[in-house]
Amino acid sequence: MAYLTTQPYKGTRDFFPEDMRFREAMFAVMHRVVRQYGFDQIDAPIIEPVDLYLAKTSEEIVGQQIYSFKDRGDRLVAIRPEMTPTVARMVAARFQETPKPVRWYSIPNVWRYEQPGKGRLREHWQLNCDIFGAASEKLADLELLNLAVDLLRGYGATGQHFKVYLSHRSILNGVLGGELKLPPEKWPNVARIMDKRAKVKPEAYSAMLEAEGVTALQKAELDFFLLEKLDYLKKKYHLEGAEYVIELMQALETLGLGEFIEYDPGVVRGFDYYTGLVFEVFDNHPDNRRSLFGGGRYNNLVGAFGKETLNAVGFGMGDVTLEDFLRTHKLLEDQPRRVELYIAVLDEKLATHALQLAAQLRQRGKTCEISLGAAKLGKQFQEAEKKQIARVIILGEDEVASSVYTVKTLATGEQLKLKAEEI
Repeated sequence: MAYLTTQPYKGTRDFFPEDMRFREAMFAVMHRVVRQYGFDQIDAPIIEPVDLYLAKTSEEIVGQQIYSFKDRGDRLVAIRPEMTPTVARMVAARFQETPKPVRWYSIPNVWRYEQPGKGRLREHWQLNCDIFGAASEKLADLELLNLAVDLLRGYGATGQHFKVYLSHRSILNGVLGGELKLPPEKWPNVARIMDKRAKVKPEAYSAMLEAEGVTALQKAELDFFLLEKLDYLKKKYHLEGAEYVIELMQALETLGLGEFIEYDPGVVRGFDYYTGLVFEVFDNHPDNRRSLFGGGRYNNLVGAFGKETLNAVGFGMGDVTLEDFLRTHKLLEDQPRRVELYIAVLDEKLATHALQLAAQLRQRGKTCEISLGAAKLGKQFQEAEKKQIARVIILGEDEVASSVYTVKTLATGEQLKLKAEEI
């Protein structure tokens, strides 16, 4: 007889109790920090019409990574690969009655059909934070960057642990189109090559640019742009977005965020998606030097659902890369069980009294388990110890008669005689 496998579907995870405790502790920091910024939590169906993603999601996601199928009504639907198009749909649905700016967050379950690897699975949870309709885009950008930093600081991270690198889509467009005079159809490919610059050998980088028709003179200008960073912007102040980024960096310095955030023109992200600020957060640890999460400004998304539109800025932070970051830096450890009391029953005839005592303790906010039939007291102690329960209430006929219970602390062996209300 062939047995079913106990392994989960490729690229997904089972969350056993210890995994759930870690995940809930991780999510608790997210909820606390994001709510401090005035964000309201939302959620939505995990299935959406494929059209939602055909309109505003990258070609790679729609063409290669999306889980799609026809439902029984012959409608082509998809399991959500990301949350942002859904959030934009929800904002458009409540456009008139929702006070602006809209500050919404969610921690949805999302799916992408891709090759699993370190920090990348087919299913994960992702914190999404978005601001729609701010009167000042610069203030909204500053607020979101501040939030991104404070989220990691919420786990105890410092500037030694991570770095935020930001750029601006208008500057990149101005350099590729205005300074290099490249035709627009070349911009996405050249931008993708720029993104690979630090990951490949110099000769391979040059060869890829040459294959896109970038001349030696154009490459030299591109190198100046990438290497001189803010100094380049000060020389090319006419570029759209240059003044904005210079002022943004000055404001971040004033806010005390200078040690966390740096301008890096090599930050590209989704080329067709973002319209202004873009940023990536990177782990500084040599064993986990990778992007943790990122986001930016996408002002064209709400307008896909009607005549009315709103500017928008947001980011998404996946739980897989975040967990790797927290474990690598030992910022969040495995969480112990939180059950406080175990009621050991010396005789099954006393089980009803044990249930009554447990109910009384639970009503007072205590967490407790009762023995469900273990015969010997020693085995019940062993069960409590294995389940990481610190104290055992011993329930025998004498305890029932007197309403005074023996409470034993397993780690020290100390025993106290207490009434139920004293426990």
